[in-house]
Amino acid sequence: MKLPEPRQLKSGNWFIQLRLGGVSVPVTAATKRDCTAQARALKADYKAGTWSPAPPVEEEKPTVPTLRQAIDNYIAAKSNSLSPATVRGYRIAQKNRFQAYMDTPLDQVTDWQAVYNSETGRLSGKTLKTTWGLIRSVYQFQMGSPLPAVYAVPVVKNERPFFDAVEINKFLAAVKGQPCEIGAMLALSSLRCSEILALTWEDVDLEHERLLVRGAAVPDEHNVLVYKQTNKTDDSRRYVPIFIPQLLDALSAVTDRTGYVVHYRSDNGLFKAINRVCAAAGLEKVGIHGLRHSFASLCVHLGIPEETAMQIGGWSDFTTMRKIYTHISQRDQKSHVDQLKGFYSPQNANKNANGLQTS
Repeated sequence: MKLPEPRQLKSGNWFIQLRLGGVSVPVTAATKRDCTAQARALKADYKAGTWSPAPPVEEEKPTVPTLRQAIDNYIAAKSNSLSPATVRGYRIAQKNRFQAYMDTPLDQVTDWQAVYNSETGRLSGKTLKTTWGLIRSVYQFQMGSPLPAVYAVPVVKNERPFFDAVEINKFLAAVKGQPCEIGAMLALSSLRCSEILALTWEDVDLEHERLLVRGAAVPDEHNVLVYKQTNKTDDSRRYVPIFIPQLLDALSAVTDRTGYVVHYRSDNGLFKAINRVCAAAGLEKVGIHGLRHSFASLCVHLGIPEETAMQIGGWSDFTTMRKIYTHISQRDQKSHVDQLKGFYSPQNANKNANGLQTS
């Protein structure tokens, strides 16, 4: 078997392509002499029966990450577009939800309905829906295909507790002089928790009795407040009139008007303080957002136009205002029912009948 003539590659190395027993065997060396010597040695080994081709190298399949690792990858890839509060929610889900499956590679999960069902008795419908939305997004991002469909538990709307007009006044009396007084009245003035914690004295105009609501403070995955220049929506940046005299008095009484107006450095701290006042006054614990809902309820009670309530509250559309935030208190509802009963009462029915007969 004649040895092929070496040829020089563009890299400068020398190359011979041998054919031994029907197998192509490449030989490469830095010099022509070494290339020829290595090829001659391989040919001699083949003739002596001591050469055998190397087994083919199998390509290593990429490792499919576990659900926990896939969430890490998703957060890392979306880090520039996710808010700190959103990342915090994802981390809570990663730590507390679907723990029986969190360390299973995604391609080894065969029954996603079982994964979903593992939390149906423990989580509320809304929380489960939100968390499952994360799982779907993570799977699509990591695997490049949609997550298999599951039967989802219908979400039952959970009405937030709030105060009616009578209870608002009772709460104002109870919160007077308390450390959370200003924060609570800001919530009653329609501000969200993130807006309250971000409010600075530069945004308080006592002369014109108004607040400039801009920016937000939200906790990150380490429970540290992160301050943003933007609000939840474009309509959230707004002027809010100071229409609670007690709030105006409390703000006016502050001597050090630098930095942040409210000194709670976590949403949970203000939330707990407000609920302690509620409990002490014999009222339902409504929290910060319940006070914001109370503002919307009061607007309905007083007959304030929806457009005005939306502007003050920073809601972006009527759908949000009506479906989520607008409540009619039990007292108002009873008054309306009494009006209906009065219309159908026998006395009124006779009066209407007589009126119809004489007309």
